Amino acid sequence: MKMIIGLGNPGIRYEWTRHNIGFQVVDRLASLNHITIGSRRYKTLYGKGSIGTQPVVLAKPLTFMNLSGDSIRKIVDYFEVGMEDLIVVHDDLDLPVGRIRIKRRGGDGGHQGIRSIIESLGVNNFLRLKIGIGRPPKGKEAAEYVLEPLDETQRSEFEGILSPAAESLEVIILQGVDMAMNRIQRKSSPPSQSP
Repeated sequence: MKMIIGLGNPGIRYEWTRHNIGFQVVDRLASLNHITIGSRRYKTLYGKGSIGTQPVVLAKPLTFMNLSGDSIRKIVDYFEVGMEDLIVVHDDLDLPVGRIRIKRRGGDGGHQGIRSIIESLGVNNFLRLKIGIGRPPKGKEAAEYVLEPLDETQRSEFEGILSPAAESLEVIILQGVDMAMNRIQRKSSPPSQSP
């Protein structure tokens, strides 16, 4: 069984903020695959279903971002999910808006949610699907930038990211990480110049 966890902050106030792109992607994946995320356990909202023939659990921690790790460790243990079957979806300041990147392991890159997960699990070898949100404009703090509500134009831009990100997760689940990385790389490469 695979587990896909989207990171975000609970509550209407944070629903359409950059920091909640992980929640939004997991919700889109659930919608595409007719999975209801409506069960609660260990301060986590989750739903069970399948993508193709692969059983999955889709989950969203209901703690705030910097406390994600404790609830995630408990839900991972409950479903007996190995690190090779765990995928975490989160925002990334260091990627341009809309850019998708898959990372197999590594540090937290300054992301409080990922830091909390690494500390709680005691390992860093889980898969991450990182969604670019871009850097804040000069003079704006990163914490303010990731938590400010998106305006109508920004929200439209972010809604356009959700399906490609969800489809990347489907490729990971059904065809493997390498295939997903190749597809993402092809999409994000600049077009070749004709002589």
